[in-house]
Amino acid sequence: MTAPQAVHTDKAPKAIGPYSQAIVAGGTVHCSGQVGMDPTTGELVSEDVEAQTEQCLRNLQAVLEAAGSSFAQAVRCTVYLTDLGDFARVNQVYARAFEGLTPPSRACVEVSALPKGALVEIDCLALLA
Repeated sequence: MTAPQAVHTDKAPKAIGPYSQAIVAGGTVHCSGQVGMDPTTGELVSEDVEAQTEQCLRNLQAVLEAAGSSFAQAVRCTVYLTDLGDFARVNQVYARAFEGLTPPSRACVEVSALPKGALVEIDCLALLA
């Protein structure tokens, strides 16, 4: 059995703690949660939940691609919101990311706070392509 391999790409924000952007293990890609941070500046792209969601998904896509996977291979996502009142707006953006694909299973939970003051964070588990 091969040891887990860390994934890193400059097309997604650097980890802001002691963790990897993703780990490849056993034919799967375990992506750490992504917030709506611009990978270049390290700052949130906006105070708008839709713009942050779009950036979360761009960041996740970049990490998945660096690992040799994609949203087409996603099997599970978890969405963390600081306000469940944003659920419908986040869903609209999220649905566009998986348009034409089989959407993965998903959980959505409200949390009291997220890193950097983000409004949304999304993590993902995917198969290797």
